Amino acid sequence: MHSDQITNHILMIRPVNFRMNEQTAVNNFYQKSLAHLSADEIQAQALKEFDNLVEELKSKGVNVIVVADKAISNTPDSIFPNNWISFHDNGDVGLYPMFAPNRRLERREDILNILEEKGFLIENVIDYSSAETDEIFLEGTGSIVLDREHQNAYCALSPRAEEELFIEFCEDFDYNPIVFSAYQTVDEKREKIYHTNVMISIGKSFAIVCLDAIDDSKERKNLIRHLKESGKEIIGITEKQVSQFTGNMLQVKGGNNKPYIVMSEKAYQSLNHQQINQLEKHGEIIYSDVSTIETCGGGSVRCMMAEIFLPKHLD
Repeated sequence: MHSDQITNHILMIRPVNFRMNEQTAVNNFYQKSLAHLSADEIQAQALKEFDNLVEELKSKGVNVIVVADKAISNTPDSIFPNNWISFHDNGDVGLYPMFAPNRRLERREDILNILEEKGFLIENVIDYSSAETDEIFLEGTGSIVLDREHQNAYCALSPRAEEELFIEFCEDFDYNPIVFSAYQTVDEKREKIYHTNVMISIGKSFAIVCLDAIDDSKERKNLIRHLKESGKEIIGITEKQVSQFTGNMLQVKGGNNKPYIVMSEKAYQSLNHQQINQLEKHGEIIYSDVSTIETCGGGSVRCMMAEIFLPKHLD
């Protein structure tokens, strides 16, 4: 067995230049322009939403490590760190190749130094970012949804998730690869969902998943089989709920190791009573309004939280 599935330690990047990233909009169909707002207004609203979410998490005893983005980098999506870095319980860190050139500037070595200063142990950095030169991408725990406890890695292939590199990741990190394609309907066409973590979220004892997004019945059955074999209660969501970022939730540990399920207010409002009852068996739901971030960024609360599973120095 690998580590626990959920952690108390979260890295979040406080935005400086948040805006709609024109370089990611080509295949992130959830992004929308807020043309009636100025750049300064969008940044101010995103900052307020970010700070409110951090406060909500901290109030529940989650250890949130906030690092400010650097103004000089011009990185509109820096608020979503889980795409470029992942942290593992054996002290390994993964660095990932990013589809959008301006997102590659988000990778920062000083963040590793900050975590080490806070007592986390980094043994080894596995850097896949050179794959960018071959136009091969795998965007961290956006592209890969991990069941850390059962060593299963789920990946919806897309322009941002290349199969061979995903298999290489699974070999390096000792995961069993579960590969499929997931789609959404855009202008009456089936288009690939850009990140796995908008249509599936895996908690300790549940999985929220949009099975309707997987058009291939063999791939769908394979996914269901792996989730059931690893003891997850499957909570289905619709394609419409995916567009409300209902799949983009994350289970975390608060104070006294109490489990919480974190999502956006929009995601929470989209849930029906049965889904809420199912989820509440697995942890208290906390939600926060991040609607500006969702609209311009095309990502939600799960994308904003990079989970830290690194071991800590013994004092």
